[in-house]
Amino acid sequence: MKVTSIQLERREISKAEATAHALAMVDQASSSDLILLPEMWPSGFFRFDRYPVDAEPVDGPVVQAFRDKAAAIRRHLLMGSFVERNTKGLFNTSLLIDPQGTVTAVYRKIHLFGYQSSERDLLTGGTEVVVADTPWGKAGLATCYDLRFPEQFRKMVDRGAVFFLVASAWPAVRLDPWVLFNRVRAMENQAFLISSNCAGSDAGSLYAGHSMVVDPLGNILAQGEEKECMITVEIDMDQVASVRKEFSALHDRVDLG
Repeated sequence: MKVTSIQLERREISKAEATAHALAMVDQASSSDLILLPEMWPSGFFRFDRYPVDAEPVDGPVVQAFRDKAAAIRRHLLMGSFVERNTKGLFNTSLLIDPQGTVTAVYRKIHLFGYQSSERDLLTGGTEVVVADTPWGKAGLATCYDLRFPEQFRKMVDRGAVFFLVASAWPAVRLDPWVLFNRVRAMENQAFLISSNCAGSDAGSLYAGHSMVVDPLGNILAQGEEKECMITVEIDMDQVASVRKEFSALHDRVDLG
């Protein structure tokens, strides 16, 4: 499987301008089987004032643009996350779209960030762990702060996940934990982890960049720097089964009740 993580730079531009730029970047990555975008790229994670204004439903115009794009290039696309509005409130929502332009998974961020952030005040947390079927095995979906909660990733593994897709807007001030959690969540679950983080800044907060692809042993196969970029790597999904067979840590788990 050839994957590309698009590390978008956040700038003070409109949602329409951000959408046009993201679509153009997806075109540049169209030779990959699976393409990822980061968290809250249409508005900016720290632009809390834009959440209510930029919110749209799952069948809104931005989503439709990416459904059309996925169908046009015939690729799987993790659209990253946006502010979703539905009858229950506002959510931080990520979508997985297949090569026919069909939304195959909807993940609403479970763990909302409250430290020096208004996300928890403005949004409603999701309640469902999401694992999606893909041609390469089951993919577990997570968003940014979720990386700090290993139980979510174990639940995804228990539901068959062999790789994780993580959309993020992780800040630069906590770069070391970002690298640590990417590696540890992959290694402890013996699964690939592919993350897409923002670059640039919003409302005075600098993003960490350093999107990455990590193998089931916790090795970083590819990693971005601080600026906008794309990282592309081919991964062998058979490595998951071989690692789990060779070093059977998941099999050796004990139920502690």
